[in-house]
Amino acid sequence: MTSHRTALTRYAWLSIAAAVATILLKLVAYLLTGSMGLLSDAVESVVNLFGAVMALWMLSWAAQAADAKHPYGHGKAEYFSSGMEGALIILAALGIAATAIERILHPRPLEQVGPGLAVSAAASVANFVVARILLAAGRRHNSITLEADGRHLFTDVLTSAGVIVGVGLVAVTGWTVLDPVVALLVSANIVWTGVSLVRRSVDGLMDVVLPKRDQEAIERVMAVFREKQVAFHALRTRQAAAQRFISVHMLVPGDWTVHDAHHMAEDFEQALGAALGGAFVMTHLEPIEDENSFHEDVT
Repeated sequence: MTSHRTALTRYAWLSIAAAVATILLKLVAYLLTGSMGLLSDAVESVVNLFGAVMALWMLSWAAQAADAKHPYGHGKAEYFSSGMEGALIILAALGIAATAIERILHPRPLEQVGPGLAVSAAASVANFVVARILLAAGRRHNSITLEADGRHLFTDVLTSAGVIVGVGLVAVTGWTVLDPVVALLVSANIVWTGVSLVRRSVDGLMDVVLPKRDQEAIERVMAVFREKQVAFHALRTRQAAAQRFISVHMLVPGDWTVHDAHHMAEDFEQALGAALGGAFVMTHLEPIEDENSFHEDVT
């Protein structure tokens, strides 16, 4: 698992390279046009760079092997990355909104719109490709860090698309106020994305239960074992980045041997791991005839 998570850092390096390239392209677009929207777009790419560097740091940290102080590993470090990136997105959006309001109050004509938009469009295409790669890798490897970075880049693509439309409309209509208005509207969408990332990071750090699809997979496995005279209670689940943790009490007939009960528990744990694509499962065996077996300590 550790070497597998370490390999994910190559995606962070890809994100860093993309951020540096798009910053340069968008700054060129701004210098050509003088557009407030294009400048705001470049500022968000600077935030992308900070987010990518944070992702590289957290992925490297999360890939460290479990030790005496962290027996369950360092996977939760990824939640710090996505939370920080969400916060950076929100700050960038507020900065864009502030500069857009200032330009609404003091509009300015744009210059060399065609070349500027062409450069900005090239940067957006690069971001779109990298965002697709990061999101696919994040979902495939259960990495909230890569998924957050990919979502951030997609918001950047949306920002760029909105800005390009706004600048194009300014060139066609001559209404210079459209440039900052579009930037202001796009900033609202960016805030929503940032809030979503922060909320998900908090959920991970607070050990919320596994998502519904995983809960349903667990229930399907339990249904199979209920047909083998096994009952369950006290199910608890949580997730730390890519690692899922499940604990449950298994109630078996009291006349079973320890050998038989133990093998049934092992079969159940392996079935859960297979159904979820990997999980740390801890079972506690109890006799099904004893009413005390159904008591659950929730403290």
